[in-house]
Formats: sequence, structure tokens, C-alpha cells
Amino acid sequence: MEERFSSRRGMMLAMLAMAVGTGNIWRFPRIAAKNGGGEFLVAWVVFLFIWSIPIIMLEFGMGRKTRSGPIKSFMQLMGPRWAWMGAFCVFVTTAITFYYCVVAGWTFRYAVAAIFTEIPEASPGAFWISFTSSFWPILFHGLVIGLTSWVVIKGVKSIERVTSILMPILLGLILVLVVRSLFLPGASAGLAYLFSVDWGNLANPRIWIEALTQNAWDTGAGWGLVLCYAAYMRDNEDTTLNAVVLPVANNIVSLMAAIMIFSTVFSAVPQLMEQAQSDPTVLKGLPSLEKAVQDGETFSIELVQKTVFSQGNAGITFIWMPQLFKTMFMGQFFMILFFVALAFAAFTSMIAQVEVTTRAFVDAGMNRKKAIKIISIGVFALGLPSAIWMPVLENQDWVWGVALMLAGLFFTISIIPYGVKKFREENLNHENSNIKVGRIWDFVIVVVAPAQMILLLIWFFHSSWKENPETWLKPFEADNLFNVGTIVVQWVFVLLILILANNWIVKKTSRSK
Repeated sequence: MEERFSSRRGMMLAMLAMAVGTGNIWRFPRIAAKNGGGEFLVAWVVFLFIWSIPIIMLEFGMGRKTRSGPIKSFMQLMGPRWAWMGAFCVFVTTAITFYYCVVAGWTFRYAVAAIFTEIPEASPGAFWISFTSSFWPILFHGLVIGLTSWVVIKGVKSIERVTSILMPILLGLILVLVVRSLFLPGASAGLAYLFSVDWGNLANPRIWIEALTQNAWDTGAGWGLVLCYAAYMRDNEDTTLNAVVLPVANNIVSLMAAIMIFSTVFSAVPQLMEQAQSDPTVLKGLPSLEKAVQDGETFSIELVQKTVFSQGNAGITFIWMPQLFKTMFMGQFFMILFFVALAFAAFTSMIAQVEVTTRAFVDAGMNRKKAIKIISIGVFALGLPSAIWMPVLENQDWVWGVALMLAGLFFTISIIPYGVKKFREENLNHENSNIKVGRIWDFVIVVVAPAQMILLLIWFFHSSWKENPETWLKPFEADNLFNVGTIVVQWVFVLLILILANNWIVKKTSRSK
């Protein structure tokens, strides 16, 4: 009999560890700030219920039914002709893993640097530049994939043991940081910005695109991560309850991270500006804020947007946060907690992502040890461009982050040939489920989720064309790495290869037991 999680607690901690990653702590606060705070939260909550929860229910049910990864699951539900769809979902997660491993390496390096007080108080920005222009990102990229492979190679029992230890620690660290941030002077201004809603801004399509993409990042819906872990759950698990608890708990963690970041930023920036009046060197490494002070600007939400939240994920986390922590009492201690929490979050998510790729190889008949060796070498080699050149990492985050929308669309249509009602009754409303899902779920999966995905993609493409008609489809535009053209070229290239290789994929997968 194939391995199973030993308990619901172990399974849910593993799944929460899979979902809670740098997307919650590193990505969510910036995306929320960039898109207006409260109005983004409205769209984000909407998609939690009409996107993430329904798809996670679907993945739970697929894992329970097929006891396989995405490729084999798609073959069982849709037929062999559609194996390429499952392969695309696996590829998207794997492509994210290539650069996510690099980011995880950053968090490990900064955790070490925080513990040994290597980050200079005078200029955290200089430390970041020195780090990213050295060999260290490559070294820590290799370290992370090595540690991840060591856990995954031993199977689900090893994954359960590691995540059962790391996840409670991670949640405890986040809780301590949140409580501390709430007592900072000026924290209320950050909370007001985070939760205030300008309802008129909800007409902006980019807010909805970002909210949907962030939901996929937050919860893991459409990655195949939940499916792979659900393949190891016990037969008597309450599928529906688990599928609701997981994304809700995950998004609560995201909200806690945002509260911590916003409170810290809105508390520390005014202090830095005040200190700069007598000592301009405190802003060394923060050129955007330094210029604002020189220009005589006063503290405002617009200033925070321009100087902090416009700096990108890396800028906020690895340049601004160390600078902000030094303004608070026991700042070094809380900086250590922050980066250790971030490293734990990145590592536990890496475990799940590598498991998805591993499961595809195992389903194709390869033994786990050989699969892990190939995957670890592949992730290290194909992650090197992102470790060396920041624009490559940013482009790949853009391309494959948005691709989660297409992967989610494939998941929603995967059970249509099998029968949505039949799937729901057999795999969601089984005898061990205390919560029964009604026909509304069928409607969401068959109509609402695919429709929102297609309409949002069309809306997104149209808006991109309208904003920049000259370069929106130019994939190699050096000054615009985030256009639609680079997405289309890379998606089409991968899809064509997988469609042409479909028979080979089916042949390899069908051989395995």
C-alpha cells in the first residue's frame, strides 16, 4: 500500500506549510499596497471563495480518487489525449521552482546574516547589492535545492515530520512579529491604509488580475500541490472540510503578514525622515526616500507608495525591512525572527513544489531516488540564470505567475468529461465528509471559474494593449520585461512541445502501476 499521512494534523500542517510561503510574507503585502490596500482585499476575498476554495476542493477530490500527480490524474479523468494539460500544470509549478529556489536561497542567506549581525545598520542596501553581485546567491540556491531534495527523497513520512516541526514554529514567529508591530507608534495609520476601501478603484482590471494571481500564489490553487499531497491522505478524511480550512487559514496568515509589514512601514518611515533632518546618512541605501526628503516632501500615503511599495518584492524585503527594523526597540532580534520565518516559509513551500515534479516522474515509472537526482540537478541548472541576473527572475515570476491562471483553468475543465456531479458525489460528498457540497459547486467549477479566467485574460490583454500599444506584444523588449508578448511566446513554446509529446507522455505514464 502506498504511503499515507499518519494523521489529519500532520496532513494539514504539511499542506499549510506548502501554501504558506514567501508569497504570503514576501509578495502579498507589496501587491496589496500597490493595488490600493482595501480595494485589493475586497477582490482577494471574492476570489478566495469563487476561485481558490472550489479549485482546492477539486484538487483534494482528484488526489483522493486517483492517488496520483497531475499528469496521471488528467489522463484518468479526461482521457489520454489530454495528458499534456496535466503536464503543463506540472511544468508551471516546476518553472516557478527554478527561480523560487533562488529566492529561498536569499532568505537563508539573510537569516544567517541577521543572526550574525552581518547586515550593516548604515546601509542594508549596500549589503543587498554586494550579495546579489557575488557568488552567494548561486551557493545558497544550491544549498536550498540540496536540503529540499534530502527531505523529499525520503517520501511523505519525511515531509510530514519536517513540516510538523517547522510549521508551528513559523506560525509562532509570525504571531510574535504581528503583535510587536501592532504596538509600534504609527501602526494605526498602516492599518487604516490596508483596510480602507476606495470602491471606485474596483473598476480597475489590474486589481482583479493581481487579486486572482495572488490567490493562486497564496493558496496553491491550480499548482497541483494540493493534489499531490491529497494523494497521500487517509481514506477517512473529511475532504470538503479540509479543502475549506486550508485556504482560509493560509489567507489569514497572509493578512497577518500584511498587518506586520504595513504597521512597521508606517511606523518606521516617519522616524527615518525625522532622523534624516539631523543625520542624512540614515537614508544611505534608500535613494527614493533620500530624494523625497531632499525635495522637502512630508510623510504621506503617496510617499510610502512611491518610496517603499514601488520597490518590488526584493526591495521591500531585503533592503527596506532591515532599515525599518533598526528604528524599533530590539530591532535586531525582530529582524532575526522575520528572516528565519521567511526562510522556513520558503523552505516548506519548496518541499511541496519539488514533490509535484517528483510525483510526475514517479507516476512515469521512475524510482523516487533517481527522480530526485534529476530534478535537483535540473532545478539548480535552470535556476542559475535567475540567480545571476535579476531581470530573468523578475520576468519568470511574471510569466509563470500569470500562467497559474491558465493552469487553474485546465483544472476546472479536467472533470467535465468524467461528470462534475458524479465527481462531487464520489469524492467530496463521500461517507467520511461531514460537510456536503451542493450543486452550486458544480456551477462554479463548470461556469464561474472558467468564465472568470477567460474574461480576466481577455481583459488583461486588452488593458495591456491599451496602455502600451507599441510594445505590448514585443517579447524581447528590453525596457519592458512584463509585456504580454513575453507571456505568449513562452506559453506557446511550452504548450507546443507538450502537445507534440503527448503520446510519449502517455506511453511513459501508462507503463507505471
